[in-house]
Amino acid sequence: MSGKEHEVVTSEEWGSTPGAPEVVRFLEGPQNRSSELFRAIKIFLEFMRGFRVLHFAGPCVTVFGSARFTERHPYYRVARECGMELAKAGFTVMTGGGPGIMEAANRGAKDVGGRSIGCNIELPEEQKPNPYLDQWITFHHFFVRKVMLVKYSYAFIALPGGFGTLDEIFETATLIQTAKISRFPLVLMVSEFWRPLIDFLSQHLVEEKTIDQADIDRLIITDSPREAVALITEIAMGQFGLSYASRIKRRWLLGERKWA
Repeated sequence: MSGKEHEVVTSEEWGSTPGAPEVVRFLEGPQNRSSELFRAIKIFLEFMRGFRVLHFAGPCVTVFGSARFTERHPYYRVARECGMELAKAGFTVMTGGGPGIMEAANRGAKDVGGRSIGCNIELPEEQKPNPYLDQWITFHHFFVRKVMLVKYSYAFIALPGGFGTLDEIFETATLIQTAKISRFPLVLMVSEFWRPLIDFLSQHLVEEKTIDQADIDRLIITDSPREAVALITEIAMGQFGLSYASRIKRRWLLGERKWA
């Protein structure tokens, strides 16, 4: 499946505007103690805001992928089908909340009346939440956002994407490899796109013994959204004991509001 002839938002359109000064400054090395304490408190509050908003999202599956593919692109259609299949299986579809693959997965969930949520990121050129979200939360720091995308998910589906998608894939794979999270399914959709990467991992990293073949074997590679979701459902309900039981009760004293 080649997407070269289909519409994609170009890098020129994406832009290279500098990031928010506060976030940039945070990553520029040591600062005075009061500033670092203040930033640490703000980061803590950002985590807590995410916990409170997402606490009742239900069993989620996170879909990763590029923000640059438009609805005319075949990858967008695959992502939309993934969202539909996940929602029909009873999962909440979680994405980064933006356009492209993220929008398509959220849109697919809404097509069949499913639950759809986004963890958006504040960017120099504003990434607006896509219109297919029941609820979203916007984060200032990528690392906080990535924690939320992992914390509430029982599986991960990665469609074609760029640096951000690769970062999410390898961070998730590393967490699974090092047993920081359980061996939740990590699915790579569109096998033709990912095959050169898998070949590189096998022919270089495995041969150089920087990873084991078992690390690659944990990846599920498929072109079928239905097959991907069937495997996710089987593992989530069998290995991790998920069920369709009633959801956790909210505590109004903690400011826990109804999930939209």
